[in-house]
Amino acid sequence: MPTVFLNGEFLPHDQARVSVMDRGFLFGDGVYEVIPAYGGHLFRLQPHLQRLDNSLQAVRIPNPYTEPQWQGILEELVGENAGTDQSVYLQVTRGVMERRDHAFPLDLKPTVFAMSNPIPEPDPALAEHGINAITLDDIRWQSCHIKAITLLPNVLLRQQAVEAGAAEAILLRDGEATEGAASNLFIVHDGMLVTPPKGPLLLPGITRDL
Repeated sequence: MPTVFLNGEFLPHDQARVSVMDRGFLFGDGVYEVIPAYGGHLFRLQPHLQRLDNSLQAVRIPNPYTEPQWQGILEELVGENAGTDQSVYLQVTRGVMERRDHAFPLDLKPTVFAMSNPIPEPDPALAEHGINAITLDDIRWQSCHIKAITLLPNVLLRQQAVEAGAAEAILLRDGEATEGAASNLFIVHDGMLVTPPKGPLLLPGITRDL
């Protein structure tokens, strides 16, 4: 049974419990990060943790752990779960409040959750034949550089692509491509690899920087 991390504890995933008054549940008030681990080693951990900290600062949630503490937690989580290559998902919400209110108290204790799942083997046919994609209007907010858990626009855009027989939606804003619904965008043009510049309208991908 997979092991997860929740608020300082490692426990079986079916024993993890979060309050219904958590602002992540009520408002999508939180941020997240996804970190691959190859051969049991977390890939580019420091840049991922820096992006997490940037997102937390942007939404005014205090970072609950130092970088060494995060590293220890995530390395232990990877070690507790099966799979040589894993995808680690971590989420920090603003925490639990007594009553639902859009405004938030400044002294809430963040809720911290992390899980790790095996990365599926890639399909060789995808590398040979590629995938289908469609273009859709980018209906997301103006702060896409924040890795927020409020992903409903992305969900609807990706679902629209799937229902059209495509694997991804390439998003357009003011006539320019920004990124995919759940991916960064690269284009080979005249023998050159190009990608949209960083900015508030797209997520600064960690692997993208390579």
